[in-house]
Amino acid sequence: MRNGPIGQYLVEKGLLSEEDLKAVLEKQKTEKDKKFGDLVIEMKLVSDVDFAKTLAERMNVEYIDLDNAPLNSEVVKLIPEATARKYNVIPVRKIGRRMMVATNDPMNFYVFEDLRVITGCNITALLATKGAINRAIGKMYSEGAAAKVAEEAKQEKEEESVNLEDIDLSSDRVDNAPIVKLATAIVEQSYRQGATDIHIEPFKDHTKIRVRVNSDLIPLMADLDARLHVSLVTRFKILSGMNIAEKRIPQDGRMSQVIDGTTVDLRVSNLPMVYGEKVVLRILAGDSSVRRIQDLGMTDYNYKRFCSLLKVPQGVVLVTGPTGSGKSTTLYAALGEIAKPNLNVITVEDPVEKKIANINQCQINEKAGMTFAAALRSILRQDPDIIMIGEMRDTETAEIGIRAAITGHLVLSTLHTNDASSTVTRLVDMGVDAYMVATSLIGIVAQRLTKVVCTNCREGYMSSDEDNDLMEISESVPIYKAVGCPKCNNTGYTGRTAIHEILLATPKMKEIIAAGAKNEEIQELAREEGCHLLRENVSELVQQGKTTMDELVRVTYAV
Repeated sequence: MRNGPIGQYLVEKGLLSEEDLKAVLEKQKTEKDKKFGDLVIEMKLVSDVDFAKTLAERMNVEYIDLDNAPLNSEVVKLIPEATARKYNVIPVRKIGRRMMVATNDPMNFYVFEDLRVITGCNITALLATKGAINRAIGKMYSEGAAAKVAEEAKQEKEEESVNLEDIDLSSDRVDNAPIVKLATAIVEQSYRQGATDIHIEPFKDHTKIRVRVNSDLIPLMADLDARLHVSLVTRFKILSGMNIAEKRIPQDGRMSQVIDGTTVDLRVSNLPMVYGEKVVLRILAGDSSVRRIQDLGMTDYNYKRFCSLLKVPQGVVLVTGPTGSGKSTTLYAALGEIAKPNLNVITVEDPVEKKIANINQCQINEKAGMTFAAALRSILRQDPDIIMIGEMRDTETAEIGIRAAITGHLVLSTLHTNDASSTVTRLVDMGVDAYMVATSLIGIVAQRLTKVVCTNCREGYMSSDEDNDLMEISESVPIYKAVGCPKCNNTGYTGRTAIHEILLATPKMKEIIAAGAKNEEIQELAREEGCHLLRENVSELVQQGKTTMDELVRVTYAV
């Protein structure tokens, strides 16, 4: 082990300044139960990965990236789940009588002695982040958990004459009831698979549970017995604050669940169907951290153009695209870039998907008369500098937003259109005067999400003439197609990235908009002025081997 405290070592490595180190040490005097490392990460001075790597280097311990390391379930099960969670450890590999165990506290020899007695192996410590260990424990010990709990619930239904609808499912004493455990396991397993939505669908003889991963719906588990459906739906309705007695009309609610140490928020929608109520849970980001603009997947060229939009002090910046294309994420990233302590930032959203520190967020409530238009009128009397409108849904909202921009505010909003150029004509069609659109507009960002091909199983081939036409290139190039392997759950894709089309409202652009230009004229001028279209962006990704022709067709064929 190297000499000197870890704080000083972080300063030497250039990861922490002397002032920040003093601030952490001062805070540690008042919060004596917290370790230095926990405070540094909590104060967001150093990332958990950087801290773990630095600590491993200082202690001469091997660092392991658990999120990408292959784990053997047979080795993992040698330490019981309760013990793994108690000590925050997970076995990584076993060679003979030696077991490598990931931990975030490699100096806790009492833990290793306990593990030696339990496993009968000599323990070697590897250093990993606390969050990565939590995620690995959740993933490795939960394999098949939902299916197991579903079987338990089915057996209980068959054995007992008790009607599960009559049980008080919100009570603490039924936390271990199979149907309660099943609801918990469904959300946990979906979250660990990286799903964005969970669909619980009733049919005549069974209930389907499907999750949306990388834009595709895939089965989460085998079909459930239809008799479990009402009880499962009742559980989710209670958790999300819906009326369990009302089964004839759609309802909406919100709930949260702690998974692997992270609080995950879910938006719940309930809709009556022929064979019962269908429930869809949208998994929202549980933390309040906002993604940076650099992390949105923009090319360097588009990143510079987007930053130039945000430097304009007043006007309208619009982000467009279909539902689920990441518009809100882009707006939040933009707010994170421009919201300074000396500015009053107010958002009006339906719903508020991510709660952000130091930003005033307003929730729409149509039933109570709190519409976008009503909220916006009041917001303009709240002395705002920056206004974010969740969506310009109607003429009144669009007009108020554009008037706010003309009167000296920076307005950020979203609109559902196919591309950047059609956004202008859509606003005019909504009833906003063309000259007002031209006067207020700063720029438009159109975006889509495209799947990233799995590098483990992709297959290369030369592009055909048809492919070349779609990519707008003259010669064949090496490109890839998706295949499918265990690493990508046999989908052929791992994760998604965004593609963007950024139109700047230059003086010439404003001139033709005010003159009532058509969609094609606006697009032509945008290309002349350097706008890279969505098709060009995804074509570039195909040629770089990051995505496939199937994705190019799916995402931009209609554009």
